[in-house]
Amino acid sequence: MNSMVDKEYYPDVVREQFAKSEGVPSLGALASAPVSRRGFMQASVAVGGGLMLAFGMLGSDSAEAQQAGGGRPAGPPGPAFAPGAYVKIAPDGKITLYSKNPEIGQGIKTGFGVILAEELDAKWSDVTVEQSPINAAVYGAQFAGGSLSIPMNFTTLRQAGAGARAMLVAAAAQQWGVPASEITTSDSTVIHAASNRRAGYGSLATAAAALPPPNPAELKLKDRKDWKLMGKRFTGVDNHALVTGQPLFGVDVQLPNMKVAVFEKCPAVGGKVASANLDEIRKLPGVVDAFVVEGTNNVIEVMPGVAIVADNTWAAFSAKKKLKVTWDESSASKDSWNAFSAKAKESAKGPGAQELRKVGDVDAGLKGAKKTVEAFYTFGFISHANLEPQNTTAWYQKDPAGDRLEIWGSVQIPDGARSTAAKVVGVANDRAVMHQMRVGGGFGRRLMQEFVSEAAAISKQAGGIPVKLMWTREDDMGHDWYRPGGFHQLKAGLDEKGKLVAWSGQAISFSDQTPGGSKRAVNGGGWPSPGEFPAEYTPNYRLSQTLENFHIPCGPWRAPGSNTAAFIVQSFMHELSTAAGRDHAEFLIETFSNKQPAPAPAAGPGPGGPGGGGGLNPERAIATIKAAVERSGYGKPLPKGRYHGLAFHFSHQGHFAEVAEVSVDKNKRVKVHKMTVVGDIGPIVNLSGAENQVQGCIVDAISTMTQEIHIENGRPQEKNFDTYKLARMSQAPVVDAHFLNTNYPPTGVGEPAFPPAVPAICNAIYAATKVRIRTLPITREGFSIA
Repeated sequence: MNSMVDKEYYPDVVREQFAKSEGVPSLGALASAPVSRRGFMQASVAVGGGLMLAFGMLGSDSAEAQQAGGGRPAGPPGPAFAPGAYVKIAPDGKITLYSKNPEIGQGIKTGFGVILAEELDAKWSDVTVEQSPINAAVYGAQFAGGSLSIPMNFTTLRQAGAGARAMLVAAAAQQWGVPASEITTSDSTVIHAASNRRAGYGSLATAAAALPPPNPAELKLKDRKDWKLMGKRFTGVDNHALVTGQPLFGVDVQLPNMKVAVFEKCPAVGGKVASANLDEIRKLPGVVDAFVVEGTNNVIEVMPGVAIVADNTWAAFSAKKKLKVTWDESSASKDSWNAFSAKAKESAKGPGAQELRKVGDVDAGLKGAKKTVEAFYTFGFISHANLEPQNTTAWYQKDPAGDRLEIWGSVQIPDGARSTAAKVVGVANDRAVMHQMRVGGGFGRRLMQEFVSEAAAISKQAGGIPVKLMWTREDDMGHDWYRPGGFHQLKAGLDEKGKLVAWSGQAISFSDQTPGGSKRAVNGGGWPSPGEFPAEYTPNYRLSQTLENFHIPCGPWRAPGSNTAAFIVQSFMHELSTAAGRDHAEFLIETFSNKQPAPAPAAGPGPGGPGGGGGLNPERAIATIKAAVERSGYGKPLPKGRYHGLAFHFSHQGHFAEVAEVSVDKNKRVKVHKMTVVGDIGPIVNLSGAENQVQGCIVDAISTMTQEIHIENGRPQEKNFDTYKLARMSQAPVVDAHFLNTNYPPTGVGEPAFPPAVPAICNAIYAATKVRIRTLPITREGFSIA
């Protein structure tokens, strides 16, 4: 199963949205499929002259027709529209590059621009990067998730830039009557050194557009030693617009005659509207209408609720505060964290309901061990807490030729959101269009896009007017797709040399019983993979799973599955090295040096986690651990009161080792002074962006150590930042981010840098206090973050 949409990273609802779009090819297919000359690129003369290079998954239509959307509804103008798929060069030398994937704060708009500009040999100051239209016929999969944007598009974008450069060189060779092999390029200029002739890209663009596109097999990509841009630091291409408050986000959309809507749903998932004071609400200032939305009773589409449509946000929010709804909760969630915790402790006493992997003889290994260690780990639910609450602007329009739907959304799977919303309101797929807006934080939440379908349904029921649906912070936190809580029972054995010889684990999580849910393990709740470390590094290994029914949506949260598996495994590994009286770095390195012969393939996702690509490489793991130890001074004397903790984790094709330097005062207040992070993610595209992602992972990790969504009677108890606190600037440590210089295929960094941070901090807390953290949030152990 090498298709990324088959990975457990994506819950069924996400895979369903992919299926509704044009489909997502596997990484293997993207890497190995032959590219036809026609499918590779198409060039044409831009309006007013210049080169438009349409490159990618082109069908039989012209690039211009595909970019026009093929049935895109008429209506108010959306984001700026341009015909070139990836590269447009104007006669005045201005270069526009198009970023195909959503920008959710991960810096991909800048990163994609850097890749294109590198192979184009463009001067960065000549370049403008814009968000591309959403069009699967041209771009294939357009989404943000799984740290997959770089690995899925790295080669494609390099070829796009190189193809444009080759056509410019060919145009110059033709004009100058010299062999193309004698021509070089640099800083948006074509150069023939022998005759001392130079020409800017703009002066050649129109002539280049008239030439046949090159054969992709004959394109020569730059050697890494010749890179001028990739690997350096570049500030975000939208930074000036961000700091000057330009309208980039979904929440900023304004259309003529647009109304603002709010939507009240039952606080317990599955509840329906019994009655509401609609007549009273309709009389309030600025309110246009209020009505019950029956919905589809599917959590990824539209659950039942009450919509209020008003002239502006203030009127809508004010009316929502006066809304009184009586809910029918006969089918609503009654889930209770306290009850689940009690059941989990009982389940931990047994073998587990389902065996996921078994290698060797675990019972004999434990019995023959010189020393055994047991532990029970717990982690709570957490919210995505995006800075920009969920919102969408939708306009349903009646049309004798076929109803139309136009959407402006801050989403992570734009085509899936478009297709699902179109289905909900009965619009043909080719009569719906999505305008991708910048996203004010995703972290996996906006892979779940029910708010888009809600906006479309409200627009239709309100009579076909453009409607901006605005969620409040309380809506956002009360109706999240939470990172699931869970439990893990562990027992492991060490031989007389302190070497790991047996490991038994039982993951206790939840099955998805939401309306429309999969009935399988909730996303992020099942173990990431049966082969998750240390499955392949101990001769006797057993993993089982027990699931309890759960009726509240759960979804992917930054490094899903891995963000909790790392806490459990890497904390327990430290328990084992401590019990053995061994240096923890030495213990980890020894374990990674003890890879076992591969067993018969197990059920479930293959090794490597989301994105495929080879899985954990022990040599890369050891190299990152050694580098982190050296850079941090791990094991060497520290200032009085400070202690180190070390952890490693592999996910999303990234190998990361991290060392935390902490102190703990007498009141159990933990101060994280410094985090040393060493990663191996292959070549770096934008060093500034990679460092930023590592810093964000560390701050997120510190936040989650004190965060929890507590669920009782089917209701999340925390609703805003007064009770669900984010890390403050004063709590952010110094972050020393370093990347090993390797030539493995590049991957993303927004997720794999996260998982080792929490166990590294927890291991440092143990070094400082001799108190073992086995529960998240650490507030349940009496600790706090200073």
